Amino acid sequence: MSTVTESSNVVEIEGLRTRLMVGMEIHVELGTRTKMWTSAPNVAHPENFDAEPNTLIDPIVIGMPGVLPVMNREAVAMSIRVGLALGCEIARWCKWDRKSYYYPDLPKNYQISQYDLPLVGTGVLEVPVSDEPGAPTKAIRITRAHLEEDAGKLAHEAPGGRPIDYSIVDLNRAGTPLLEIVTEPDIETADQAVMFGQTLRNICRFLGVSEGIMQRGHMRFEPNINVIIERNGEEYATPVVEIKNLNSFRAVHGAIQHEHVRQVRQWLEDGKVMGPGVKQTRGWDDNKLVTVLQREKEDAHDYRYFPDPDLVPVEVSEDWLDELRATIPELPLERQKRYVDEYGLTIVQARTLTGERDVCLLFEAVIESGVEAKRAAAVLLNNLAKRANEAGVLISELAITPVQIVAIEKMAGDNQISSNGADELYGMCCADGEADPAKLAEEHRLIQVSDDSALDEWVAAAIEAEPQAADDVRNGKMAAIGRLIGAVMKVSGGQANPKVVQQKIRETLGP
Repeated sequence: MSTVTESSNVVEIEGLRTRLMVGMEIHVELGTRTKMWTSAPNVAHPENFDAEPNTLIDPIVIGMPGVLPVMNREAVAMSIRVGLALGCEIARWCKWDRKSYYYPDLPKNYQISQYDLPLVGTGVLEVPVSDEPGAPTKAIRITRAHLEEDAGKLAHEAPGGRPIDYSIVDLNRAGTPLLEIVTEPDIETADQAVMFGQTLRNICRFLGVSEGIMQRGHMRFEPNINVIIERNGEEYATPVVEIKNLNSFRAVHGAIQHEHVRQVRQWLEDGKVMGPGVKQTRGWDDNKLVTVLQREKEDAHDYRYFPDPDLVPVEVSEDWLDELRATIPELPLERQKRYVDEYGLTIVQARTLTGERDVCLLFEAVIESGVEAKRAAAVLLNNLAKRANEAGVLISELAITPVQIVAIEKMAGDNQISSNGADELYGMCCADGEADPAKLAEEHRLIQVSDDSALDEWVAAAIEAEPQAADDVRNGKMAAIGRLIGAVMKVSGGQANPKVVQQKIRETLGP
């Protein structure tokens, strides 16, 4: 693939040529079994997704006096694995810092984070810019990734949706290991931002470090946006705006597009340009589809960073790094390329199959069970996808198993069932992962009959029912054979094998 090196996002707004610049901050909740600094259960682990509010806490989480944090080694390992997957430098030595601020969902009034010496350094993620074959990629530079703890969560309505005039705090999320990944402002369009986010989410899911369920806040995106405006041969950079806590790709796309236009119009009103003290944070109103001012952005000195006195530094040995490097699986973009090169799939098929980790793993399990790759892709993306869409679930969440898929494909390949019969069986097995496809085919009269004596009777009945079509075939007008095949299928109740039927009709009516 070639790499995009020149800006291609010049957009005219209010009669001015403008270019969008977006850097991303992505917060990834790591799915460790326990929290970052304590053995309290982690809400980002699948076992704890549905925990009642304020049940995943202990004295460390709620900031009781005298408690001491103990580092979660697995969270560090997961962070390093993400860094390796992104081609980033990994620090051999780093420390922990206290980031001080008061907020109701952070009981101890500081967050343990990393300031000047992050665990993960610079890297690059190549992101496809479209689904077209041979489409270029866009290089998004990774600035750093640091490990910290998440804060709790404020709710502004009571359980059950009852409105209240105060806020309530759920500390289940407080202390969750949180990897913050920061990029350079290399993103030039809202589409690129979404593609970057989807690619990063998929990498994290394939690594097994996060379930990446956006609705649960496992990944939250904060684009830092400003616009380069050209007027009269001069360029002006608008102040940077950070949009906080976006947890859907629709919100990412909408917020960036809205902010592009809003900043140009704001600049035309006040002429403010990028500089110290002018950065803002804004929220996204998903109903009105606009950004809303939250506060003027704090600078680093406002947080009063200093090294945490209760924690020792982290040292990453070469042996540990090699051990973690060996655990990196084949990542989505690599799989896509292999599916196209080795299996002959289209780039759209390959990207669809690798778009969700569990769908991709099901595809590979079907291949390993003996189904040819192109056929496996067709089954997943046609027969199973329509059932998944109807049910509102992923293909991998259907009940059907690779063993059932292999059995259905074998019956179809042996002409025991028609393509329509196979599709019916796929529908049944999508609802029952323990059903035997062969028994289902028998019970629902889907087995095709190829017995000569039965076929002779059915063909004779079809010729009697369609004499004109029979005469046409005798006279070489083979287009009419379809009417005879249809008549055979009708009289046989759909049990006749169409391929064998066609041959039998040719033999019966031929010269």
